[in-house]
Amino acid sequence: MVGAGNVTNMHLEGFKNHEEQVEVTAICDPNSEVLQLRADMYHIPQRYTELQAFIKESNIDIAVVCTPSVIRKDVILPLIKAGIAVFCEKPFTETLGEAIEITEEARKHQVPISINQNFRTHYPFDFAKTKIQENVIGSVSSVKFHDFHHRQDQGWRTQCERNSLSVMGIHWLDGFRLILGSPAKRLVCQTYSSPAINCAGDTDASVQITFQNGVTVSYSQSLSSAFSRTELIVVGETGTLVAGYNEVALYKKGIKEPVEVWQPETGGQAKKPESAFEGIRQLIYSIENNVSASNCSEDNLKTISLLEACYHSAKEQRIVYFDAEGLMKEG
Repeated sequence: MVGAGNVTNMHLEGFKNHEEQVEVTAICDPNSEVLQLRADMYHIPQRYTELQAFIKESNIDIAVVCTPSVIRKDVILPLIKAGIAVFCEKPFTETLGEAIEITEEARKHQVPISINQNFRTHYPFDFAKTKIQENVIGSVSSVKFHDFHHRQDQGWRTQCERNSLSVMGIHWLDGFRLILGSPAKRLVCQTYSSPAINCAGDTDASVQITFQNGVTVSYSQSLSSAFSRTELIVVGETGTLVAGYNEVALYKKGIKEPVEVWQPETGGQAKKPESAFEGIRQLIYSIENNVSASNCSEDNLKTISLLEACYHSAKEQRIVYFDAEGLMKEG
C-alpha cells in the first residue's frame, strides 16, 4: 500500500476477505502517525515513510496507490521503473496529459496498471449493462443521471481547482461509457462553486454527452445539496431502467409500477471493499494470463478524457469533441 489515508481502509477491508489471493506485507506514507495507525490496525509488518526505501526493500508484486491524485505521477513513475505492477485509486490522475504520460511509460516498461473504478459494480452500472445487452429495454435512446448530496471534504482536496467532477463525476463518466459501450462524440459542461462548501473548486456541474452510437447522456452533480438522491435512468425503446445504489427497477409503457425489481449482489455502499478487491483481482488475472484487464490504464484514458473535457468545456465555454477512440481532441 502506498498512501495510508482513509481510502486505504476500503482496500484493506476488501483484502481481509481474500487472504488466499492477496497478502498485504508493506505500507508507505510520509505521515508516520497515520502510517503506524493503519499498519497496526491491519497488522502490516513492513512500514516505510520513504518511497524509494519501500521500492528497494519491500519485495512486493503489486503496489496499491492511494495517494492524493495531485501527486500520482511522482509516485507511479518510480514504481513503473522498478517493474512493480500498479493498482491505482481513482481518479487515475488529475489531467489527461499526466494519464497519457504514465500509460506510455508503463507500456515502455511492460508494467500493467489498473484503476479502481469500483462503482462499475457496487453502483449497478455493470448490472444495467447486462440488462441492456439482454435487450430488456430495447434500443437505448437516452440516459438521465443525477447525484445530489452534501459533502464537505477536508485536507488537500479542498485546495484543488478540480473538485466535484474529480471526486464523484469520474465514477459516473466511467459508468456511462460502460453501459453504452460506445466512445464519446462531443460534450458540453457548466460548473459552479457553491459558498455552502468550503473548497476552491467546483461543487456543482451540469454535463451533456453525445456518444457515437447516438445516445445522449444528461448528468447533474451537486455536492452542496441539502436533498440527497443518486439515480440513473436508462430510457429504451420498450422499457426504462431506474437504478439506485441498492436496486434496479424495470418499467414498461402504460404500467405505473415497476414490472420487475432486482437487488444486485454487488450493489450498495457496504460492498465498496468487495468491489475494490474485484478491481485488483482483474489486475492479478491479467498478469497471470498475459491479457489486458478491463480496468487497465489504456481503457481509463477514455474516462479521464471525459473528465478533462468537462473542465475544458466549462472553462472555455465551448463544445469539446472526441476522436474515433473516445479520446479528447485538442482545440
